[in-house]
Amino acid sequence: MKGSRKALERVLPSVSMMNRHVDVRPSAIAGKWYPADPQRLREGVQRYLDAARLPEIDGQVIGVMAPHAGHRYSGPTAGYAFAAVRGLKPDLVVVVSPVHYAGLEPVLTSGHVAYETPLGSIPVDEESLQALNERMIERLNVGITPVLRDPEHSLEIELPFLQVALEGSFSLLPLMVRDTSPRLTRELGNALAELLAQRSALLVASSDLSHFYPQPVAERLDANFLARVEAFDPAGVLAVEEAGQGFACGRSAVATVLWAALGLGASSVKVLNYSTSGMVTGDFNRVVGYAAAVITRPVQH
Repeated sequence: MKGSRKALERVLPSVSMMNRHVDVRPSAIAGKWYPADPQRLREGVQRYLDAARLPEIDGQVIGVMAPHAGHRYSGPTAGYAFAAVRGLKPDLVVVVSPVHYAGLEPVLTSGHVAYETPLGSIPVDEESLQALNERMIERLNVGITPVLRDPEHSLEIELPFLQVALEGSFSLLPLMVRDTSPRLTRELGNALAELLAQRSALLVASSDLSHFYPQPVAERLDANFLARVEAFDPAGVLAVEEAGQGFACGRSAVATVLWAALGLGASSVKVLNYSTSGMVTGDFNRVVGYAAAVITRPVQH
């Protein structure tokens, strides 16, 4: 939509001229989905990272898939994803999440200049957002809509892990994808690959898996979905839900990131950990599935 170009041009320049402290997106979930106290939050994330027992990872890590429930529930599994990027120093991190609140816009981003967590603020890369928006309008005539004070938890929940795991500072390219069509996710992924081709960047796909099935059913459905992830099959990630054989609320995010990773030369996806909420709550009658995966490409000499 051409209106998205105007919206970005209107919102992003205007907010960048405002007081940066005032215009930081405040945390919508601190104290609810993860601790609001910075020390408790940092120590908790470090414990999840330290507890992860990673297999050997071949190649250069360019992306991960991580769950987005409250840290109490999916933190141990998320720890595997972010342990795989521990010590990396990307200049830019692209976090792609689904959208859990009402609306019609196919792709959203933040209209703020930074995201705030108890561990500090992360600046939004407004220049990259504008460039990506222009690419999407050229490809699909669908732009990226900026929103203020959004309540989306699935993007924010990953930020403290990134703040603890990564070395140095980084900027953020936040994307919330509502449209689950193959065409949009493919074009968005391809546009990201073009944008990131010469950048030191990390891709993060935020997704939980099946919701509220008995444990044995959840395990079967989630295995079907994760098989398409490990097959590096973004179209299959979307199709498996259409067929009722597997479910993930962030399938659009996963497909987008897989398309982008393919465009950046990635060749392998490995699932690092799988769990369900039942392993925390003890209720195995209605569980939510969580998985961590790492995306790699051959090391370039």
